[in-house]
Amino acid sequence: MNYLLLAPFAFVVLSTTIISAGTATHEYKVLPAITKGNLSLFPIVGGAEANTSVFLTLDEGLRSGQVVITETGFTGPLVRPSPHYPLPNPSGQVNRLALVNNSDHPLLLLAGEVVTGGKQDRVIGVDLIVPPKSEPIDLSVFCVEHGRWVASSQHFGSMSSAMAQPSVRRPAMGARDQQQVWDQVAVASSAYAAATPRASQAIGGTTSYAKVMENPEVEKRIASVAADSDGMLRELRKAGAKGVVVAINGQITWADVFASTSLLEKYWQKLVRSYAAESLTNSDSSGVVDQKQAQAFLDQLQGTREVSETEPGVFRRTEVSGNDYKVFTLTSLLPKEEFTVHMAKMSYQQTASLQVRPLQRVR
Repeated sequence: MNYLLLAPFAFVVLSTTIISAGTATHEYKVLPAITKGNLSLFPIVGGAEANTSVFLTLDEGLRSGQVVITETGFTGPLVRPSPHYPLPNPSGQVNRLALVNNSDHPLLLLAGEVVTGGKQDRVIGVDLIVPPKSEPIDLSVFCVEHGRWVASSQHFGSMSSAMAQPSVRRPAMGARDQQQVWDQVAVASSAYAAATPRASQAIGGTTSYAKVMENPEVEKRIASVAADSDGMLRELRKAGAKGVVVAINGQITWADVFASTSLLEKYWQKLVRSYAAESLTNSDSSGVVDQKQAQAFLDQLQGTREVSETEPGVFRRTEVSGNDYKVFTLTSLLPKEEFTVHMAKMSYQQTASLQVRPLQRVR
């Protein structure tokens, strides 16, 4: 039997630095919110516009067959084995997958993207750039399907309709804790089961986050919030927006910012559906966030602890922790131009567990 041999990226810790809290320069500006029920999205404009056309997205790569993701113990026909690195566990591991980028373009992966298949569905744990024609790399992931460990397919596909909602992304990115990820998947699933009686049996019969999100009744609820996503995108494109600050129930929870409007456009449908899903599992619509508060949230980008990792000549990934937030920045180090590809900021308290309220019943 031939097993896939992984070539892990040469991650280098650049710094663990104590820095004083403060505010960033006003590079970005927040515009008035686009509001749908208890969900408010504040467009983010400003900053330099980078050329991001070189990047291949996960959906594009998987759809074309140029990107292959498998369990660590499987060698597929498009995966070129490496003679340099031994495989620790040929039976596969919950928090590891193998990925090959056979394309001529650098592959961009975002934390929160869900891949389905293999022995368990997974969510990608960190933002990442994978160089063209890569050797098999070790992909850090978290399981979003508790219990199953039987292969449903040899290769993984993408949950192209959405990425994980912020309450699931938060423990994967911030805490890096598998149990917390499972807990948040269970809480979200329970909320949907309670709110959609016709789907409760199907939801209760699966531990797969992807299957819950793709359930027709759940899909209908998400679509009702994201119904005008194309109209929202037209507004964002017209303003030259590169991202949004997300508020739910009068509480700011998240921000995503990209290097270009076109890159935001590529991810928009997945992102807006993830925000919609979060708003539906937090159905108390009391509270309001104004533009000034959203701007203040975006401005505060420094913190008390900074950790950076890099793959020389490919990317640098930086995490900054504040008192009640975390900021994750992915910088491209590819030839010709260095720029921030994606920045995610989450409201975050290390000791606090996120409570997700049940949805209102659909009758």
